[in-house]
Amino acid sequence: MQELIRSLVPACVAGALLTAISPASANPRPLPFTYQHEQLAAGESEIEQFVDFSPTRASDGTTGELAWYGLTNYTTEFETGLTDRLELGLYLTLVPIPPADRFTAVPTGIESNGIKQRLRYSLAPSGVWPLDVSLYGELSENDHEFEIEAKILLQRRIGIARIIANLSAEQEFYYNGKEHDFVANPSLGVTFEASQRVQPGLEAWMRSEWDENPEPGEHARPFELGPHVYLGPTLLLQFGRLWWSNGVYIRTTDRSHTLAAGESYGNLWARTIIGIGL
Repeated sequence: MQELIRSLVPACVAGALLTAISPASANPRPLPFTYQHEQLAAGESEIEQFVDFSPTRASDGTTGELAWYGLTNYTTEFETGLTDRLELGLYLTLVPIPPADRFTAVPTGIESNGIKQRLRYSLAPSGVWPLDVSLYGELSENDHEFEIEAKILLQRRIGIARIIANLSAEQEFYYNGKEHDFVANPSLGVTFEASQRVQPGLEAWMRSEWDENPEPGEHARPFELGPHVYLGPTLLLQFGRLWWSNGVYIRTTDRSHTLAAGESYGNLWARTIIGIGL
C-alpha cells in the first residue's frame, strides 16, 4: 500500500500536465495548513495529494544509537461540491514505517494510517459579510484511535491580501478505552495574489495536546505534547486545473530542545500539495 500511495504523487503530476491547458478552474489552497473560505461549486470535484516531511530522530535498528530519520506523511484527498456552499472531502492517510532492523522508536508525526471524512459549509458567499465564515467538521478512523475535529474558518480580503485563520480542535478516543486526548491545532496566514498564477504568503500553525489520563507520577510535560508553533513562507502556483501549494516552516518553540528518538516535531517542517480539478 505504501508503494501505491507514493506512486500517486508522480501520477498526479503526469495527469495534471495533460489537463493543465484546459480552461476549467480548480479551488487551490494558497496556505498548506489553513483552509480558505472558497470551496468547490455544486458538481465540481478535485483530487489533492499531500506530502509532509520533517527531519527527526530514531534509533538505529542495529546499533541502537540515535540516528537522523526523515519523517514522511502522505495524504490523498478527494473533494466534491454537494451544493454551492457544502463540500464533502474523503481522505486516505499513510505514515510509512521502516522495518525494525533499520530503525526503532520511529516518530509518527501528525497523521496515522487511516481514513477521514469531512464536511465544509460556508455561512455566506465570499465577500457578502465583512468577515467570511465557514464551518468544518471531520471524523477520522486510524489504526489506533477515532477522532472528531471541528474548525471555524475565517477570512478577510484587503486589496491583494487574503488573511485566513482556522480555529481548530479535535478530541481523540483511543481504541484501548483507557485514553483520550484533546488537541488544539489552530493556524493563521496571509497570502498575496500577486497574479492569478503566483501567490506568495506567510503561515503559522500550532499543535498542542493534552493527555486527559496521564500516567501516575507524571509531572513534567512531555515535549511531544507541545505546544509546537511553526512559522514559514508559502507559495501557490496555479495553472488552470493544476495547482501546487508549498510551505516550509521553522519551529519557533523550544528551539534549544535536542530531539530524542521517537519525537515527531523537528526544527523544520515542509508540506507540499498538488491539486487537480476533475
